[in-house]
Amino acid sequence: MSRSVLDTPVSYASAPSAASRLTRVLAHPATALVGILLVSLNMRAAVSAVSPLLGDVSDHYGLSATAGGLLTTIPVLMMGSVAPLAARLNRRIGPERVVALALLTLAAGIVLRVLPGTSALFAGSLVLGAAIALLNVTMPGLVKRDFPERAAAMTGVYTTSMIVGATLAAALSVPLEHAFGGWAGSMASWSVPAAFAFLAWLPQLTATKRPRTAPSGTAARIPGLWRHPLAWQLAVFMGIQSLLSYTLIAWLPTILTTQGMDRGTAGAVFAVSSLVQIPAAFFVPLTAGRTNNQRALVALMVGSMATGVAGLLVAPTAAPWLWAILIGIAQGGGFGLAMAMIVLRSGSAQVAAQLSGMSQLVGYFIAAVGPVGFGALHQTTGGWVLPLGMLLGCCAIGLTAGLGAGRKLVLSS
Repeated sequence: MSRSVLDTPVSYASAPSAASRLTRVLAHPATALVGILLVSLNMRAAVSAVSPLLGDVSDHYGLSATAGGLLTTIPVLMMGSVAPLAARLNRRIGPERVVALALLTLAAGIVLRVLPGTSALFAGSLVLGAAIALLNVTMPGLVKRDFPERAAAMTGVYTTSMIVGATLAAALSVPLEHAFGGWAGSMASWSVPAAFAFLAWLPQLTATKRPRTAPSGTAARIPGLWRHPLAWQLAVFMGIQSLLSYTLIAWLPTILTTQGMDRGTAGAVFAVSSLVQIPAAFFVPLTAGRTNNQRALVALMVGSMATGVAGLLVAPTAAPWLWAILIGIAQGGGFGLAMAMIVLRSGSAQVAAQLSGMSQLVGYFIAAVGPVGFGALHQTTGGWVLPLGMLLGCCAIGLTAGLGAGRKLVLSS
C-alpha cells in the first residue's frame, strides 16, 4: 500500500520561524538605507538651525558677538574633541548602538539648549556637538560594512542627506519661530526628527547578528595610524574643506552686503550657493567611486573653490551668482569627496571608523579656526583682501593634501 501524505513526517526545524523571517527583513539593505538616511538628516540640522536665530537668542540673553559666535563654534569643536571616544565606543559596543545612543543624546542636547539660562544654552550646544561627533565617526564604517561594493555611492547619498537636513533647518528656522511664538520653540522642534530617527533606527539593533563586544580581530587598531602620511593627508584635506565651507557659510552674505549689494539679493545669492551643494554632494562621491584615484576630482573641487574666492576678492559684485555657484559646488562636492576618500582608503569597516575618527578630530579643530580667524583678520584690516587671501592660501594647502589623499592606496589593520 502506498504511503499516505499524512504519514509523512514534517520537519519543523527546516521551516523558518517568524522571528527569523522578521530578522531577515530588518537586516535587508533597504531597511539599513532608510535608517542611514533618516540619521544623516539630523547630523547638521541642529547646528544650522541656530544661525538664522542667533540675533534673537543673543538679544534675549544679552550675549556679546563673541559669545553668540560660540553657539555655532562649540558644536564644531566638540565634533573634533569627541571623535576619539566615538572610535573606541564603536569597537566596544558596536556601531548600531553608538548611533542609537547618539540620537538620544542629540535629542536631549537640543531640548537642554532651550531650557532657561545661558548655562543650559551652552551646555546643550556641547551635548549635541558630542552627539554629532559620534555620528560623524560611525557612519563611514557603517557604510563600508553594509554597502562594501557601493561605499562611495552610498557616501554620496548620506552626505547629500546631511546637506538637505542642514538646508531645511536654515530655511525653516524663522518660519518655525513665527509658528511657535519664539526662537526656543523653533530650536526645540529639531528634537522631533532626532527622536523619529531613533525610532526608525531601532530595527537595526534587532537585526544585528554581531555580538555586543566585537571579536578581538575586528577591534584591532591600525598600528601607527597617527604616523601614517596618508591618514594625515586625509585629515588635513577634510579639515581644509570644512574650514573653507564653515567660513564662507558664516561670511558670504556679509562680504556681498559690504560691497554694496542689498540684503535681499545677498540672501538669494547665498541660498543659491547652498542649493547647489546638494547635487554636488551626491554626484562627486559617486564619481569618486568609479575612478582609480580621486586626484582629478580633488583638483576640480579645490579649483572651483579657489576661483569663487578669487572672484569675491577681485570682482565681488561683477558675477556674484557665478562665484556663489562655484563655491557651493566646492562646499558640497569637497565635503562629499573627503568622506568618500575616507571610505575608499579603508580596507575594512573598522579601519574606516578609526580613520574617520582621526580625520574628524584633526579636521574639525582646523575648521573651527576658520570663521573666527577670518573675522579677526577682517576686523584688524577693515577689508576683505587679507581674509580672502588667507582662504586662497588654505586652498593651496588643501590641494597638496588632497592630491596625496587621492592616490589609489588602502589602509588595512
